[in-house]
Amino acid sequence: MATLNSLALSSPLSNSLHKTRSCSVLHRSTHSSFCGQSLHLPCLRLPRLAQNPPMHMPITMMVRPTIQFIQGTGEQTTPDVRLTKSRDGTNGMAIFSFDQPSVFDSSSEVGDITGFYMIDEEGVIQSVDVSAKFINGKPAGIEAKYIMRNPREWDRFMRFMERYSNENGLQFIKK
Repeated sequence: MATLNSLALSSPLSNSLHKTRSCSVLHRSTHSSFCGQSLHLPCLRLPRLAQNPPMHMPITMMVRPTIQFIQGTGEQTTPDVRLTKSRDGTNGMAIFSFDQPSVFDSSSEVGDITGFYMIDEEGVIQSVDVSAKFINGKPAGIEAKYIMRNPREWDRFMRFMERYSNENGLQFIKK
């Protein structure tokens, strides 16, 4: 018992704290025949951080907007993006065309194309409507479609595209 007291009182944390109170620990278990002795150890109180007033702010992680075909492997090729939207604005479609995408270089090492993932600080937008184009038996391009079925999905997609275009130097041209 003397060893436990000396260990508890010689720790760097207990030396830095000025106020200690005694706590009593008694171990009794209904599943064991052991009945321990009462042990008095100082109750350590950690100093509180002074905050006037207390601040509760969400933590925002900044994620570089990226497009992936294989999760964890960012696509380096900048796509050509075409947008369509219904007259009433309730739905739309984005068609991404990639000429000679870098995923063809890494797919044999990393894995197969599993979908189309648009990742930014809000999360992941995904689609499985991905098709590859071949010329003379060799992969030449990828076309991916993302269908937006309501105004909320359209707005979310536009926020992603604004971030992605700022990061990759794209600009919107209305035709």
